[in-house]
Amino acid sequence: MSDELLALFRETGALLDGHFVLRSGLHSRQFFQCALLLQHTDIAARACGMLADKVRNVGCDAVISPALGGIVVGQEVGRALGKRHIFAEKAAGGLVLRRGFKIAPNEKFIVAEDVVTRGGRVQETIDIVREKGAVVAAVAVIVDRSGGNRPDFGCPFVSLIEMNVETFDAGNLPPDLAQTPAIKPGS
Repeated sequence: MSDELLALFRETGALLDGHFVLRSGLHSRQFFQCALLLQHTDIAARACGMLADKVRNVGCDAVISPALGGIVVGQEVGRALGKRHIFAEKAAGGLVLRRGFKIAPNEKFIVAEDVVTRGGRVQETIDIVREKGAVVAAVAVIVDRSGGNRPDFGCPFVSLIEMNVETFDAGNLPPDLAQTPAIKPGS
């Protein structure tokens, strides 16, 4: 699926080329704007269904995702697994549970996200689950762009696409990126 899905990213304009500042603060020549892919509900259902298949044997009670990028992914993975879906959202200082969402002790969760580079938002979501005494059974993402520096979330970590996309610290940009205005597209 990764070649087919990568082609869909390009066809829908969801794989962008240029100079981007990622949420992690790193700079990159490529950016996955999953929202442009996931706006096509048939593609979202198919891709997230395939992602759900990768964690189906893990077993879970529910799916949780970090907002904003992970909401559609979490909803579709939850639908494919027949499980409820909740999300953590940004508040001052990080992600929190709101809207009356509850996590019960020992409840098992799949954390679903669109793209992971360093995994900061996924880790914040995992921390929320664990602080409530629940268990993270697996992390499932559409695109793992960590490029060999996969975050260790302490549980299985699966993806549909693994890409080694170059990233650079702001103070160590190659000349072509340093000369190109940076865009911070968001998640």
